[in-house]
Amino acid sequence: MIAFLLIIGAAYLIGSIPFGVVVAKLRGVDLRTVGSGNIGATNAGRVLGRPFAVLVFALDFAKGAMPTALVVRFADRLPEGGSGFGPVEVLHVATAAAAFLGHMFPIYLKFRGGKGVAIGAGVAAALALLPFAAAVVAWSLTALLTRYVSAASLAAAAALAIVRLIEPTAIEPGRVIVTAFIVLGAMLVFVKHYANIGRLICGTESRIGDGPKRHRLIDALHLLALSLVFGGAFFFNFVAAPAIFRSFKELVGTGPSDRTAQLAIVPADADDETKNALASALAGAAVGPIFPLYFRMLIGGLFVALATAFARSIEYRKLQLSLLGIAFMLAVAGWFVSQEVSRLRSERYSHDETLKAQAKADFGPVHLVSLAMSAVGTLLAGAALAVAGRSENRPSRTLPDRQVE
Repeated sequence: MIAFLLIIGAAYLIGSIPFGVVVAKLRGVDLRTVGSGNIGATNAGRVLGRPFAVLVFALDFAKGAMPTALVVRFADRLPEGGSGFGPVEVLHVATAAAAFLGHMFPIYLKFRGGKGVAIGAGVAAALALLPFAAAVVAWSLTALLTRYVSAASLAAAAALAIVRLIEPTAIEPGRVIVTAFIVLGAMLVFVKHYANIGRLICGTESRIGDGPKRHRLIDALHLLALSLVFGGAFFFNFVAAPAIFRSFKELVGTGPSDRTAQLAIVPADADDETKNALASALAGAAVGPIFPLYFRMLIGGLFVALATAFARSIEYRKLQLSLLGIAFMLAVAGWFVSQEVSRLRSERYSHDETLKAQAKADFGPVHLVSLAMSAVGTLLAGAALAVAGRSENRPSRTLPDRQVE
C-alpha cells in the first residue's frame, strides 16, 4: 500500500511540473501574465513562437505518457497478481489520473494549472492507443479546417471518449476502469475549456494563422483521402474479391495440390453443387475479415474528403460535395448491409433446414444490393476525384481574425 501511494504521489508531482512556465521563464517571460494567461503549449506558441509551443507540448505529453507507461513495470511486485480489478489496472489508471490532475491542479502553482490537452494525449497514448490515434486525427483535422486550437482540443477529447466507448473491450472487467477514466478526463477537458466554448459561440475566439501552406495542405489531404478511397475500393471490388473467389473455385475443382498441402479438402466424387458451396464458403471466410477494415477505410476517408471539400474554394464544389455526400451515405449503409450478408452467408449452412432454406433465398438479393452499393460508391468516389483533379483551388478571402478580449 505504501509503495502504491508513493507511486501515485510521484506521478502527481511529475504531472505538476509547469513546463510552460519554466520554458517561458528561461526566456524572461511569465506565461501566466501574458496572452491568455494559460500555461499550455498554445499560449506558449502565441507568446514565444511556434518552436516553443512544440517544445512545451512535447514536455507536457511526456510527463503524462512516461509515468503511465513505466508504472506497469512495478505491477508484478504488488499483491493479487494484477488480475480483474487488481493492481495492474488500478495502478495504471491511478498513475495516469495523478499525472493528469497534477497538470490541471499543480501544487507548484497553487493548484492553478493548464487545460490538460497535451498531458491528456500522453496518458491516452499509454492507456489506449487506438482512441489516442483517433484523437490525433480529430485534432489535426479540426485545427486545419477551422484554425481554432480550442475547437480542435474539444474535438480530440470527444473523439477519444467516443472511440474508446465503441471498442469491444471497453466494458470488460479490468478495462472498464480505463474507459471510465478516459471518459471522465474528456469531460474535464470540456470543463476547463468553458471560457473558450463561450468565445467560440460568440465568434470571438482567436485563430491560428492562415496562408498558402494551409490551403496546399488541405488540398493534399483532400486528394490523398479521395485517392485512398477510390484506389482501395476499386482494387477490392474489381480486382481482389473476384480473384479470391475464382481462386477458391479453381482450388476446390482441381483436387489436392501444393495449395492445399496435398490434402483432399473435398471428396473426389463430390458433385458440382457441393464444390461450388465449399468454394463460396472458403472465399467468404477469406474475404469476411477484410470487410470491417474496408468499411472503416471508406467511411473515414470519405469523411476526411467531405470535411476538406468544405474548406476548399474550387470550381464544381457543389457537384463534388454532392458526389461525396452520396458516397458517404452509401458507405455507412453498406456497412450495415454487409453485416446482414455475413449473417446470411453463415446461415446458409445451418443444420436447421428451414433457416437454411430462408437464408439461401435471401442471400442472393441482399448480396447483390451490397455489391451494387459498393460499386456505385466506388464510382462516385472516382468521379469526385476527377472533379477535384480538374478544379483549381483558390484560397477564399477571409476577414481579419478577431482577438480574445
